[in-house]
Amino acid sequence: MTVGLRGPVPGRTPMLNAEVRYRGRTTNLWLKLEQENPFGSIKDRVAFSLIGSILRAGGPRAEIIESTSGNLGIALARYAQICDIGFTAVVDPRTSHKLVRQMRSAGAKVVEVTTPDETGGYLLSRLDYIRGRAAVEDSLIWPNQYENPANPRAHAQGTAPEISHAVPDGGLDVFLGVSTGGTFRGFTDYVEENRAPWRCVAVDEVGSVALGGRPAARDLNGIGASRTSTFVADHDVPTVRVTAAEAVAACDWIASELGVRVGGSSGAVVAGAVRWIREGHGAEHVVVVCADGGDRYEDTIYSPAWRRAKNLAWKTSLEFPEVRTTRVVEGSPV
Repeated sequence: MTVGLRGPVPGRTPMLNAEVRYRGRTTNLWLKLEQENPFGSIKDRVAFSLIGSILRAGGPRAEIIESTSGNLGIALARYAQICDIGFTAVVDPRTSHKLVRQMRSAGAKVVEVTTPDETGGYLLSRLDYIRGRAAVEDSLIWPNQYENPANPRAHAQGTAPEISHAVPDGGLDVFLGVSTGGTFRGFTDYVEENRAPWRCVAVDEVGSVALGGRPAARDLNGIGASRTSTFVADHDVPTVRVTAAEAVAACDWIASELGVRVGGSSGAVVAGAVRWIREGHGAEHVVVVCADGGDRYEDTIYSPAWRRAKNLAWKTSLEFPEVRTTRVVEGSPV
């Protein structure tokens, strides 16, 4: 029996526009709030695209298996449940217990890989586990968000055009967190195809090797990786690297000054954009794609105990701009 792709279609998420002023210069800062997708994150778009690619190819066989730090696992679990497809999420000890509970509540099997890889993270170990299972279990299909072109396609055909509809014409800087690199690649594909006057800036956590560099311990979920990105490894891209402390400080600033809670990776990307603006690089319009909301990080980013344990309770030297006005632009059709 052929299974059809069913369930709510992600996209048309709103944008929060804030006029900010730093050292006499005014910038329009736009936050693309992906937490307003059906299941709460930008990964809803990727999950919808990945499962669609599987079904178009004649699958699935019996069960999907995928590596996830949380958000993709929730989205895949929800869509798989709707489409009556089995799903196994492969996570690690850094995955929020709240997110794991949400995956299980949607019928997902959850496997936690506890052996660190040679970089000190868990991603490579998660991928080794999946490859080992897929090699001996014919019923499993691995969408492979790290290499599947359906990942960037979700953003080239969805997220980026929505921003184009919402933000005034002209040059703008778009700040994108990098993990698999699918979001960044999708945006650069859109820019090239449409000759959009945009500058795409990659934001990564210090210690990540998603864009190359030396690996080190990291504290944030949803940004960074233990391996170089397949999607952007060969691209020479403008990059800003931020610390977990800067990401936490940005989350607090967004909550207090803009009235919305975002996740840690979003805080990191906002911190990168603020540093860019502070150094005088920013265009008149600066867009930050915020992957998810703060509701998924009550036991980490917004927990005083977690901050103390990670030595992130102190303030950073990152100076945030003055907020002049704010407004919300509803999601635009593509």
